[in-house]
Amino acid sequence: MTRASYTQRIGEIEHYFDRTALDAWKKLTGDQPVSGIRATVRQGREDMRSTLASWLPQDLTGWRILDAGCGSGVLSIELVARGADVVGIDLSAQMVSFARQRAAEQMSRLNGHPHGTVTFKSGDMLDPHLGQFDAVVAMDVLIHYAPEDAKKVLEQFAERTSKSLLFTLAPSSHLLKAMLMIGKAFPRADRAPAIYPANPERLVDQLVHQPHMAGWTSGRTHRISVGFYTSQAMEVIRP
Repeated sequence: MTRASYTQRIGEIEHYFDRTALDAWKKLTGDQPVSGIRATVRQGREDMRSTLASWLPQDLTGWRILDAGCGSGVLSIELVARGADVVGIDLSAQMVSFARQRAAEQMSRLNGHPHGTVTFKSGDMLDPHLGQFDAVVAMDVLIHYAPEDAKKVLEQFAERTSKSLLFTLAPSSHLLKAMLMIGKAFPRADRAPAIYPANPERLVDQLVHQPHMAGWTSGRTHRISVGFYTSQAMEVIRP
């Protein structure tokens, strides 16, 4: 993954989520009624968020966690309520603004109860200035990168993470490959960022067997498929 190709890719993703689909994603990640395809995607995302959150200790006091691609901040806020100090980062400045508003409303309900802190930022999830973390969570983020690039992103996360990497990948299927080919037929400005199919187990096996990943090992995995939503949760840990 060259820096130029990575910069181009995040530019495409930022354009889509900040300018093209902002309102749709606010509705999808909020509590407004949705139906049809969006209802299955919302349910799938809720199930996936619960899965990833359950792989972290219930008491996260003292943990510093990066929520990479935090979107509207739902997962960040849940982890804060369990005591974590969370940095939520997203390419979309407008989604980050929405996350801050949501956090202000929900954090007020925690008044008097022990909880962590949250800081939302817009920018690059690989920015080294974000510092060191106990865990990184990247839900439905790496699906927008080719498998080899996703692996390199995980390598960079591992350099500043001490305990666990939790992330999702899009498991390869005939349906997903067909959708990817159909998407390429549309002009770039009119389509969402591509979702790249991967072999999750193979990618993780290749990741943890690299020399500079010494000490890391593969952990749990769980696939969620609800209607039009299919994603596979992966865990890489440093025991």
